Amino acid sequence: MFEQLRILLVEDHPFQLLATQCLLRNYGYHDLALAENAEQAMRLMTQTETPFDILLCDQCLPDLPGLELIEIASRRGFTRSAILLSSLPVNELDNLKAQALRNNFPLLGYLSKPLNHLELSELVRQFPLLGPTEK
Repeated sequence: MFEQLRILLVEDHPFQLLATQCLLRNYGYHDLALAENAEQAMRLMTQTETPFDILLCDQCLPDLPGLELIEIASRRGFTRSAILLSSLPVNELDNLKAQALRNNFPLLGYLSKPLNHLELSELVRQFPLLGPTEK
């Protein structure tokens, strides 16, 4: 059931975007949309009829910090939840996660690059529509 999630992947580095897309597909996630920056992501989100289940977003985008994109997307109902993807130090990521929780953003957590399947699975299992009774 987790593999049916609609994921919007936002990553500004072309190699990281391709590598992350390949990893997600190898992990069984096939309903993917890709964007290289916040502007492209917003365009994709406004063009779809249903919200994305997960916004998997790089924190260090060239046009807008990832956490701000998550805030905008959740406020407008474009995404149900989000995961930050970053190579920032853990203490900075912890601070961003705390900020998101204080502001009631739907952040499931963060992942360091490159993606780790077990860490991704743990965060995805927190997705609200896929609780223990629906597994």
